[in-house]
Amino acid sequence: SDFLRKDIVSIIVSGNKVIGRNTVEGVRVRAKELDNGVEIWLDIEDDVVIENPIHLCTGYLKPEGTQEVLIHNRLGSRARAKFISHCVFPSGVNFTHSMVADTDVGENAEMFYEDTHMHSKDGGVTVRATYNTVVRKGGRFQNMFYLTKTRVGKLFVKMNVNLEKNSTAHIESKVYEREDDYLEIDEELHLNGEGSSGIAKTTVFATDRSKAKIINKAYGNAPYSRGHIECNEIIKGDSVEVGTMPELYVKNEKAELTHEASIGRVNVKQMETLMSKGLSEEEATDMIV
Repeated sequence: SDFLRKDIVSIIVSGNKVIGRNTVEGVRVRAKELDNGVEIWLDIEDDVVIENPIHLCTGYLKPEGTQEVLIHNRLGSRARAKFISHCVFPSGVNFTHSMVADTDVGENAEMFYEDTHMHSKDGGVTVRATYNTVVRKGGRFQNMFYLTKTRVGKLFVKMNVNLEKNSTAHIESKVYEREDDYLEIDEELHLNGEGSSGIAKTTVFATDRSKAKIINKAYGNAPYSRGHIECNEIIKGDSVEVGTMPELYVKNEKAELTHEASIGRVNVKQMETLMSKGLSEEEATDMIV
């Protein structure tokens, strides 16, 4: 397992215990147990390039309870790192997971963060995930959130990115809802530095009796800043309720913001093409999402 390799930075959390941890030269990792969770600090020094992905795994195996996870990530100037995070709650019947990740991407640093969730089949998991990120001058940041393989339950995601001069960000969420799942996503791009740019994109596949509310916001606060927000909601079923709200705010006449939003049924031709190649309907749907 990659989690056990000594040349890989990894943190494994179960409940309020850190049950596994490893680091490498140039990366400092600290952790503190809380009453119902953990707090983690991960600091990458200037000019350090992490060749292997940093692995984070958060789990909770009991059917009931609460878990709080606080994460503080800091990438020094010109540092580069890729994070792969898995949140696994397979037994949740009445379980709430709250996560706040505060991230500081240093000048000319690069960070990729992929967060994949796996929830229980009962729909009894509630997740509140907040990502607060600052991207310093010339930095690059990408954050991907996925929940497509299992029930959602109740999911509330908030992504807030502040961009300094000539920095870039791409934040994206993909969620597949089933039965009576409920989803709220709020993504914000604050283009504060001259020449900064960002993309916020959400894709939701809502079926059965599920509900979704998506808000994407972009703030053009600096000259020559560019932002684009996009939301695509695909629906299947007569009892689905979804809504999307793009919001653009410009405070500088040289800023440029655009948006794109769509709500519609699944592309039947695309589904048929994928299924003709041997995929099941669910597998084809996963590929479309």
